[in-house]
Formats: sequence, C-alpha cells, structure tokens
Amino acid sequence: MNTDRPIGAAAREVVQRMGEAANNFLAALSTDQRAKAQLDFADESERTTWHYTPTPRRGLPLGEMDRKQHRLAQRLIMTGLSRPGWVTASTIMGLETTLDGLEGWTTAGWWRDVNHYFVTIFGQPHESQPWGWRFEGHHISLNYTIVGGQIVAPTPTFFGANRAEAPLIGGYSLRPLAGIEDLARELMHNLSEEQQARALLTPVAPPDLVQLNRPYVKEGALPWATAGIDDPAAVVEQFASMERFCKERGVTLADLDAVRYSSSPRGIAAANMQPAQRELLLALIGDYIHRMPEELAEIELEKLHARGVDGIHFAWAGGIERRQPHYYRLQGPRFLVEYDNTQNDANHIHSVWRDPEDDFGADLLAHHYATSHHH
Repeated sequence: MNTDRPIGAAAREVVQRMGEAANNFLAALSTDQRAKAQLDFADESERTTWHYTPTPRRGLPLGEMDRKQHRLAQRLIMTGLSRPGWVTASTIMGLETTLDGLEGWTTAGWWRDVNHYFVTIFGQPHESQPWGWRFEGHHISLNYTIVGGQIVAPTPTFFGANRAEAPLIGGYSLRPLAGIEDLARELMHNLSEEQQARALLTPVAPPDLVQLNRPYVKEGALPWATAGIDDPAAVVEQFASMERFCKERGVTLADLDAVRYSSSPRGIAAANMQPAQRELLLALIGDYIHRMPEELAEIELEKLHARGVDGIHFAWAGGIERRQPHYYRLQGPRFLVEYDNTQNDANHIHSVWRDPEDDFGADLLAHHYATSHHH
C-alpha cells in the first residue's frame, strides 16, 4: 500500500468507511426490511452462526432490495474486500447461475439463486460500542466484528467455487480460486520426499473441511461430525452420506482420524523448509489474507510475522496432481487455513481463514465488556 499514513490510521479509515456504508444502507431500507437486516449484536448465537452451503439465512437478501438498496449493500461489501477480493467474490456469486444451468434448473427456491446472498448488520455502527456485519451466501461468508473503532476480528472468511474450473471460449478457463490451489500444489511438489512424508497426513482426502462451519474452532474436530459427535465410528454410523462417501472413495476411519484437528499443528513447519519453499508458503498465506482491504491485510501480516512464521505448519491429505481429491491445512499461532477440493471430481473448492482463539472477536469482546461500564 503506497501511503505515508500509519497503518493504524489507515485501518481506522476502513472502519469509518464500513460504518458510513452500513448506516447509509440501513437508512435506505423500509421498516420491514430493516427488521430483517439489523439484528441485536448481543445475539451471540446468531452472530456466530455462519454457513457456506446454500441454505436460508437471517438477514436481508439481495433479491428483496431495489436497485438503490442493492448498490448501497454492494458498497458495504466492498469495504470488507480488496479489489481482487471483490472481483473474486463477484465471480463466485456469478457461478450460482452457471451451477443452476449445469444442474438443469431443476431446483426451486433458494437453492441456486444469485439473489440469495444476505446482508446482516449486528447492532448499530458506533465509535465505541461493539457492532459487526456479515455478508453471506453459497460459498461466501464475510464476518467483521468491530469494537472501539477497530476491527477486532475479520474471521471467519470463507471463499468457495463450484465449478473451481469452468471453460471459457477460446480454450481458456475461469478459475476464481486458482492461486490457493496452484500455490499449495506447487509447494507440495517442491518438497523433498522426506518433507512430503512429513507434510502428508493421509493419501486419502477428507470429504470436507475438518472444522466445517463450527462457530469456533474445536479441538479434536473431525469432518462431517456435528452435535458433539467426534468419534470416527460414530460419524460413519450416524451419517449415511458419510458412509457412502467412505465406501466410494476408500476413506477409512484411520484416514478421518489422521486429519483430526489438534491445536498442536501437524505437517511440516516453515522452519524446516528451504527459502524457496518458504516463499511459496508465504505467497499462499498472502492469497488468503489479501482477500481483505490492503490496510487491514498489512496489519494481519504484521501480526503473523510477529508471532513467528517459522511455527506455521503445512499439512496435506489426498493426491498431489490436478483433479485428484485433496485437502490442506495451514496452521500456526492464531492462524488457521483449511482448504478442500474433493467434490464434483475434484472441481469444487472450499477455503476458509480462521483465528483458532478469536473468531468473531470472542476474547477481545470479553475484555471490552469486563473493562467498560456497559450493562
């Protein structure tokens, strides 16, 4: 970012733009629309609920806005994304129409509809009181929590794509998330055999993200395990779809257990990589962090380096060639990335950046309430 302003000042300007955009959006809504769009910040259950599947959500959908309201909503969304991040998000949304056609336009309602992306404001934008906002729909989830004019949490941040690669005229392809796929595979190929053995958790990829859409990162979590069911045998027993997946893909209980989440990172640490390998790792990390505005990305990158890049681990599951189902995890202090590409013949990406200790600003909000006079 080319600016002489301190990073903190630049970030505060982003927060100010967010607040102004949120207020302008709310002011343009009818009473009924505002009742949908604006929820109580204290409703922690709803505020920390997020999805990346096509499902009904609370908030105001784009399809219930007129042109002016729609554009004001887009202005708010843009305050939480870099220019490349915004283009990527717009492309992901556009793929809903493509996906609807590929599926024969057979599903009614909210299932495949570009108008079913929702804007939700939590609380009222304020210089000192907590507030936040969410933009979400199929394969996109942006969550910002703001306290005292500062962003205390930009996570979880989720981008997905189905199809991950789609043909264009002239033999070209549309790949909105190409960077996070290609950089990770290039890193895996650049590791020595010994390093690859350390990075590889299992040669069979899990069916989805290990943490799925849990509100907070959970120790010992397994993919497709919900409602506290985190024993591998119980997962297969309870979910028939999971059982079918296991049989079709040759996934064993040992494979599931190999990708079980632990706060002690698995895989190969950056400290054990060669300089060129570390460069690839940092470029991959950058693709996730630079989804957000540059002013905020710089702060997050500074935090990452201050905590120590050497401690970031890279772990892989599945095949290492294109169109082979695969999964990877980047994990270090206060930093977690999960990625999978296993569905639709490994042409369907999920990716999320999280803070294992402070998604939705849980810790800083607790401190704010403990030290303020808020009742």
